[in-house]
Amino acid sequence: MEFLNQMLEHAAGQPWIYPVLLVFFFIDGFATILPSETAIVGLSALSLHSGEPNLWILGATALVGAMAGDNMAYMLGRKIGLTRWKWMRRPKVQKMFAWAQYELDKRGAVLIFTARYIPWGRVAVNYVAGQTGFRHRTFFWLDAFACVTWVAYSIGIGLLAGQWVHNNPLLGVGIAVAFAVILGIVVDHALRWWHKYLEKKDLAKDTAAGAESPVSGPVSGPAEKAVAGVDLSKPAS
Repeated sequence: MEFLNQMLEHAAGQPWIYPVLLVFFFIDGFATILPSETAIVGLSALSLHSGEPNLWILGATALVGAMAGDNMAYMLGRKIGLTRWKWMRRPKVQKMFAWAQYELDKRGAVLIFTARYIPWGRVAVNYVAGQTGFRHRTFFWLDAFACVTWVAYSIGIGLLAGQWVHNNPLLGVGIAVAFAVILGIVVDHALRWWHKYLEKKDLAKDTAAGAESPVSGPVSGPAEKAVAGVDLSKPAS
């Protein structure tokens, strides 16, 4: 165990770790494989014990990589749409895209900010924002604000969890990552519940508006809007 701790601390102090992390955070913005929060949290916990990696450089690397990845997804959505690749055509992915399009239309600023905290949800939102022609300058600044808070949140979680184990950096990293995953699941479900609650309010308003306008006919609600045959009022589970 002591050998593993030394290896971990040695790797964290190497200069090559920052370019590797930059690429990892960049890819996470448009093709999430492993949520990048885990890297920030784990390395923040390690930094608490050994001083490496430098938290300021880690935070700047995560911020630049995350913003670049999000904007790459936006550009890909604008250039290639939402059906070019096979994985995009999967029913669950199309359902996520449809939900993101509905939410962007209703409350774009709120969605772009909150989606940064939902690993796979942020990818869908970034692609759809580009595909639907959401104003790029607005997207850029909303995403920048979301990424800044996301980086600070992730580092804070790592520092908090890393304090529980003082003499074993490897165990501290493991606890920090596990804590981040559990908290991430809680945040994910809380945000999804909140968006569902807002959608129900929208549907109630649309129904009431339709009942008050018998001449022009009922107003189309979210259940009647679809992309690729998917009900937009229901986020992907």
